[in-house]
Amino acid sequence: MSAPAGVGASPVLLLMGVSGCGKSTVAALLAGRLNWPFEEGDDLHPAANVAKMHAGHPLTDEDRWPWLAKIAEWIDGNIVAGSPALVTCSALKRSYRDVLRRDAVVFVYLRGTPELIGRRLAARQGHFMPPTLLDTQFADLQVPESDEKSVTVDIGAPPATLADGIISTLGLRARPR
Repeated sequence: MSAPAGVGASPVLLLMGVSGCGKSTVAALLAGRLNWPFEEGDDLHPAANVAKMHAGHPLTDEDRWPWLAKIAEWIDGNIVAGSPALVTCSALKRSYRDVLRRDAVVFVYLRGTPELIGRRLAARQGHFMPPTLLDTQFADLQVPESDEKSVTVDIGAPPATLADGIISTLGLRARPR
């Protein structure tokens, strides 16, 4: 894991990857350690999107655009406030990341194998995203390219270790409480 160039004093970290890679868990740990605002991107989905996924149907690009616009609005609010922040979003395609890209945004791609993530999804309870949609997520996944401000994190280590590595790699600092 190496730090991308241009990580400013008030970055917005967007933790991305397929469902089950640990976005929410790692982001919550980072938020607690850094005292940064945190938004669970899944909470910004319109009810129709949640119902569609719960029924086992993958979202289309048209389903995602209003959701991505809400996430972009949340990001912009933190940038205007000068606040470092954390948000989760699958951001599987470059076109989705293009909607969310800002100078302050750093994409933190949580990378794992289909087998590892499949085991995690099978063990997860109470989430609207069924494991049967994992293949569609991997099919849509376009990993961040070298011209995108991003860092790739392999998810084999415990979440606390991942959070510590992200903090160290990006040189992040906690906000005073």
